[in-house]
This record gives sequence, C-alpha cells and structure tokens, in this order.
Amino acid sequence: MAVQTRSTLAPDVDAAPADLTRTSSSSARNEVLLRVLRGLTGFILPALLVLVWHLASVSGAVKPYLLPPPTAVVTTLWELALNGTLAKHVQASVTRWVIGFVLGGGLGLLLGSWVGLSRGAERTLDTSVQMLRTVPFLAMAPLLIIWLGLDEAPKITLVGLAAFFPLYINTFAGIRNVDRKLIEVGQVYGLSRAEMLVRVIIPAALPAVFTGVRYGLGVAWLALVVAELMGATRGLGFMLVEGRELVRLDIIVGGLILFSLVGKIVDQFVRLLEARFLRWRDTFSGG
Repeated sequence: MAVQTRSTLAPDVDAAPADLTRTSSSSARNEVLLRVLRGLTGFILPALLVLVWHLASVSGAVKPYLLPPPTAVVTTLWELALNGTLAKHVQASVTRWVIGFVLGGGLGLLLGSWVGLSRGAERTLDTSVQMLRTVPFLAMAPLLIIWLGLDEAPKITLVGLAAFFPLYINTFAGIRNVDRKLIEVGQVYGLSRAEMLVRVIIPAALPAVFTGVRYGLGVAWLALVVAELMGATRGLGFMLVEGRELVRLDIIVGGLILFSLVGKIVDQFVRLLEARFLRWRDTFSGG
C-alpha cells in the first residue's frame, strides 16, 4: 500500500518550539529566583540579630527599660504609620537629604572635575579645599545656626558640606588616575579635547565617581541626624530627640532602624545605577 505514516521515532517538529519556549521560560524564572535569593542573602545576619534580640527579650536576659523587644518597636512604628506621623518624619528627612546631597555633592563633582582637569585650578584651589576638609563639618553646626537661623537652610547646608568632600576627592582622584595610555590612544585617533573628555576621561573616572556618590550619601545621611537636632520639628532626627525626651526607647530604636533601612535602600539604588552605567567593566567580583 502507498499510505505513508509518520514514524514514531521521528521528532515532533510542531511540538519542538513549544518545548523550547517552556524551557526558556523556566530558565528565566529560575534565574530571577536565583537573583532574588542572592539579594536576600545579605539580610540573613540582620534577621539572626533580630531573632537573638527577641529571644533575649523573651527570656528576660535584656531588660525592657534598656532595650525594648522587637514586637514593641514594630507596634510603635505601625501606630506611627497609621496616624501619618511616620510618613511625615521620613519625608522631611529624605527631602533634606536629597536637597543637601544634590547641592553639596553636585558642587563637589563640578569642582573636583575642574581641579582634576586643570593643573592651574589644582594649584589654586586644592590646598584650600584640603584645609577645609580637615575641619569637622559637624563642628560648624553652631556657626550655621548663628549665620542662617533655625530654619531649613542650616540643616541643608550641613548635609551639603558632608556630601561635598567625598564627591570632590573621588572625582579628582578618578580623573587623575585615568591611564595615560588611554589618553595617548585618543590623541593618536585625533580626538578633540571635548571628545577626549566624553569618550575617554569620563568613562574611566566613573567608577571612582560612583564610589564618591555612595560614600557621600552615607556621610550626608549621618550628618542629617545632627542637622535635625538644630531646632527641627519633624524628621527622623527629631523623632530620636522626641523619644529621648519622652523616655520612649521603642521610638528611639524604631528611628535607628528606619535610618538603616532608608540608607540601605538608597545605597542599593546607587549600586544598581553603577551596575548599569559600568557594564563595560571586566573586573574581579569575588570568588
């Protein structure tokens, strides 16, 4: 007979694309799950510390008047969140932080770039900046209050001072550490000064700049606590002062936890930006 039948051993070409799609989708899901698990690995130690804290509180090893239990801190934060107080404090602190960092860090970035690119600017400005850097910016708080009053200006200025120097130093160092061979290659290809800056110097200096951004954000966040002690009526620093005056350790500990969480979130955001803009790097990432 001339009837032809498909061999049972022949591959099912119609099902192959569907199988490949399912395999690809499963691999993508597994990759996403693996990334999430890797991201959560860093929270294992904090979770263990909270567990130890809870067990110590339950067993009575730590007295509540010295350190309240985690449940009391969570309850307090939840109550503050429900009545809107927590959002008000967080918004005030983050606003001061962002404005101060943009102003101070932006000025540090610009000045560091100018000094890094110009020997004349280095001879004229770098000595003065380095002398100012050795003055504790927190010690300037009384002067800022006298000069600027008790409004937002001294608080934002103090945060800006904290962010200025890390950006200045890292930007300057990043530009001056650009490999001279890269500059020579650019000169061989006839790049203009502007093209050299955009295509060679800035990409090579970006790793140091991002380091300065992360460090500057951290120092500015610490300065924010002192800034909000200067007559503030809202903010996480004010929340700590209020907890101290009311002898509410749950409010104090809750404020410290919020400081750590907000700082971690912003730092993680900067790291994501760094990974995106520096994808071209082929550097050692640990064993």
